[in-house]
Amino acid sequence: MLRDLPSAWVSGTEGPDTWSPFDVVGHLIHGERTDWMPRAQHLLAHGEAIPFPPFDRFAQFNASKGKSLPELLDTFRDLRAQSLRSLAALRLSPADLDRAGRHPEFGRVTLGQHLATWVAHDLDHVVQITRVMGRQYTEAVGPWRKYLRIIGPA
Repeated sequence: MLRDLPSAWVSGTEGPDTWSPFDVVGHLIHGERTDWMPRAQHLLAHGEAIPFPPFDRFAQFNASKGKSLPELLDTFRDLRAQSLRSLAALRLSPADLDRAGRHPEFGRVTLGQHLATWVAHDLDHVVQITRVMGRQYTEAVGPWRKYLRIIGPA
């Protein structure tokens, strides 16, 4: 969806302190490296005895500096493929999904909740990317704006 788009499409935001599609891809990369599978493995190894390491939700801003969107997309593709291979290799049972760990903010969480959040998190960011891109057409769509939830009412 993002590959080969002009810079204006992938660098646009919804205003101050909001993320561009480029930023979101960087965030997804950081999550692959430090959150989803690393925390799942941490939970399986330590249970509730040792809380998850904190997650820096803004690390992508420094980590993505000087990189192109195609480079980020390729990195994300490769990291996600590795994460999915690692997840499959765990051969989790329903009982494993009930195993608990300790989140630094939320306290007790299960592996099943963590994995479900991984899916919902990514879908949330897909919505964010499409909303940011759609809103670039706010003025251009004219009166059709009233029918376009992605842009919002006038």
